[in-house]
Amino acid sequence: MAGGKNSRFSGKNKALVRIGGKRILDRIYEVFTILFDKIILVTNDPVQYMEWDFDIVTDIFPIRSSLTGIHTGLFYITTPYAFFVACDIPFIRKELIEILLDGVEPGIDIVIPETSKGVEPLCSVYSKRCFKPIEEQLEKKSLKIQRVFQKVRVKKIPEDILRTIDPDLVSLYNINTPDDLARAKQAATYLTGVSQ
Repeated sequence: MAGGKNSRFSGKNKALVRIGGKRILDRIYEVFTILFDKIILVTNDPVQYMEWDFDIVTDIFPIRSSLTGIHTGLFYITTPYAFFVACDIPFIRKELIEILLDGVEPGIDIVIPETSKGVEPLCSVYSKRCFKPIEEQLEKKSLKIQRVFQKVRVKKIPEDILRTIDPDLVSLYNINTPDDLARAKQAATYLTGVSQ
């Protein structure tokens, strides 16, 4: 999902920011192409993303929110489940996504990471069954993703399990502010040995 206002980031498109010599979207795309046959980008500015080989769709509801992006993604998927991630998570690891995908089981609608900081709804697996409850919520202009959790079955993957494959939980690090970006660039140097 790449449709945020980026208000805490001076309006700059975080998906195209470079960390460790690569744009964040390139980093996510590299991991996704290993795991998934079909990739859908939800954005309200499609022209910026024409160079990538994925399907580009725009929001169905004219409300800018993460919940709107999830709703749109669910509308366009052709599988029972899909993994969703925000475009500002530069260090997502294949193994963490696989743990979440392995958590899918009959009757479960959302598989979500949970750490001491809380749950991570923008790095989670959603069932197509979430579409209707989300749509009903959007019609009421209720935009908090967590309110959907009361209407569907949620499976939380605890921090200790996540840390078995991502000890520092770098997969869940997201960039909201210029300070976050500065820390991510330092982390990229540590993780990859490539500066900036």
